[in-house]
Amino acid sequence: MTIRVLIADDQAMVREGFSVLLGARPDIDIAGEAADGRDAVERAAALRPDVVLMDVRMPVMSGLEATRLITAAGTARVLVLTTFDLDEYVYEALRSGASGFMLKSATGDALAEAVRVVAGGEALLAPSVTRRLLSHFARLGGAGGRPLKVVEELTERETEVLALVAGGLSNAEIGARLVVAEQTVKTHVSRILTKLGLRDRTQAAVYAYETGLVRPGAG
Repeated sequence: MTIRVLIADDQAMVREGFSVLLGARPDIDIAGEAADGRDAVERAAALRPDVVLMDVRMPVMSGLEATRLITAAGTARVLVLTTFDLDEYVYEALRSGASGFMLKSATGDALAEAVRVVAGGEALLAPSVTRRLLSHFARLGGAGGRPLKVVEELTERETEVLALVAGGLSNAEIGARLVVAEQTVKTHVSRILTKLGLRDRTQAAVYAYETGLVRPGAG
């Protein structure tokens, strides 16, 4: 299956660079380009790509606002790319509905793989992003005040899996930690998302931090 990608960045050279880099992959097709956030929202609605590569800082409408609109409409999944390695951007990107966050300094192979992961319905929650989320909640002093539904909604094992997802572990790593099959972990994650009304494991991780299930410095 070919993955259709929309590239949103206000710098033409950056768009062209990503187009060449990703377009050379046999399983990735560049559906189009957008020069600002509003353009990204409109083109995503018209082109229906699988993944939008979204820059954070753009004119007319920011990449974060564009991400909110695109994910709310269910138009496409969003992978945020930025040169700014700042906590506030990571957190806001994920809260806006992005399925992943990467720096533009990432290698071509890493970027292509990130596109595949996001297009496949998973979320790109790298350990570095997890650390930034923890840093954000450490500054806030822990939970963000959302009701702690996890205790009532999830089984003990599902709660355990959710905590490991929030720790940035992959399904394979969680399976090894709990000594269960990877497919069993996938089933648990799917049930967690359904019970809590969440889109993917990135939202699940944010939820775990906000409800206080996972606390900065724990473990």
